[in-house]
Order: sequence, then structure tokens, then C-alpha cells
Amino acid sequence: MNRKIYFAGSIRGGRTDATLYQRIIEYIGRTDTVLTEHVGDLSLSLLEKGRSKDALIYEQDTAWLRECDLLIGECTSPSLGVGYELAYAEKFGKPCHLFYDKTRTQLSAMLTGNPYFHIYPYAAEADIFAALDRILL
Repeated sequence: MNRKIYFAGSIRGGRTDATLYQRIIEYIGRTDTVLTEHVGDLSLSLLEKGRSKDALIYEQDTAWLRECDLLIGECTSPSLGVGYELAYAEKFGKPCHLFYDKTRTQLSAMLTGNPYFHIYPYAAEADIFAALDRILL
């Protein structure tokens, strides 16, 4: 089954985990289509783009969110954009599976307190891929 997956990860909030995003996206891409492959692009710039470019990003990302079958997010690096994407996905009834490195951060109570989100704290990267196998069955 080739689903459309929206992968959410920090861009302007910081690219500390970009190589991890890339590995997750490649893993998901073995069985499904990742609409947001660019999130794992290591050359992605953090520089401000300007309001007209930002409007295009908003339009494309929200279209992908409406089109996707589910959202998978890596939420270790706090990001206002990822938070917005999660709320948007919830509004449209998209299943949301969230990962975070419990040795580095705590998630907001707005996520952990919301039973809508499936949350997967991990300490080792291998835990992510084991959970993805269960999610993507």
C-alpha cells in the first residue's frame, strides 16, 4: 500500500536533526511516498525567504497536509511550524505519529496532553524504525 506521508521536522527552528530526518524519510520512502522529502535535504537553507515565498510554502504545505494519509513528525527540536502542521493535521483528521528523543527534550503538554497524537519517545534511533514498522504495516 503506497500511502502519502507528510513528514514534519524543524527547518527554521533549527537543523540539528536534519541527518536523522533524512534517514527517516528514506526509510518511509521504501514503502510509501513522502510528500515533504525536502525536510531531509541537508542543504536546505534557514535564511528568511520573504513573505511572497513564505506564502507559496504555506499554500504547498497545507495542500500536502490535506492530501496526506498520515503525518509522521520528529519533534525533538522545537518548531513553531511543526506545531502548526500538527494542529492543521488534527483539524483535518489526519493520523499523527510523533517521535522525540527523550534524552534531549520534553514535548509540550499541548502534545502529550492531547490523546489525538500517537507519541513515541525514544532513546536510540533504532527505536524509531521499529515503531515505523508497526505504524506502516
